[in-house]
Amino acid sequence: MPVNLEDSFRHKGLRKQLVETIRRKGISDPEVLRAMETIPRHFFFDSSFISFAYEDQPFPIGEGQTISQPYTVAFQSELLRIKKGDKVLEVGTGSGYQASILAEMGAKVFSIERIKPLYLKAKEILPKMGYPVKVFYGDGYKGLPGFAPFHRIIVTAGAPDIPEPLIEQLKPGGILVIPVGKGDIQIMKTLEKDDNGQVRITDHGTFRFVPLLENRS
Repeated sequence: MPVNLEDSFRHKGLRKQLVETIRRKGISDPEVLRAMETIPRHFFFDSSFISFAYEDQPFPIGEGQTISQPYTVAFQSELLRIKKGDKVLEVGTGSGYQASILAEMGAKVFSIERIKPLYLKAKEILPKMGYPVKVFYGDGYKGLPGFAPFHRIIVTAGAPDIPEPLIEQLKPGGILVIPVGKGDIQIMKTLEKDDNGQVRITDHGTFRFVPLLENRS
């Protein structure tokens, strides 16, 4: 992780181009686009690979994980319909990029990561960027019952199904965004819980994520 977080005019120009790319692909939420233009994605890259930071592509971050494609980050963020002050649980901190986008949008972010080196890196960089994200080391399948309920929950890895503990930890009126599928390709789903605790699930097309693994620490 870089010690000096430098954001040059060149980086800002590349971010503007990236935002235009994802806008053309259909992302329209102004707060999502603003956050994407604000957050220096290159901060989450090893210095040797900074030239890849503003391509609309996923990229390996070690430990068999990736930093998601910017369009995918924007798509999930838009589905969440974040309001300032929303308490959000993120399952799969990864690099910390998605968490920083949500924090920039005004959410209070609680994030859980099962891979120790990624957890440690995210825990270090997010406060340096000025985002008070609470990062936890543990099994995302279980969520964070001690901090529930949450207005919004986002899962950033492909799950074979929707974990029951996450549904339980979602507030009435809340939204859970999760890619679901047992193979290499998943279907992005939103689960909305009404005030009576009834849930409605909607599909939003296919994506490709690394798998969400259970009972790993």
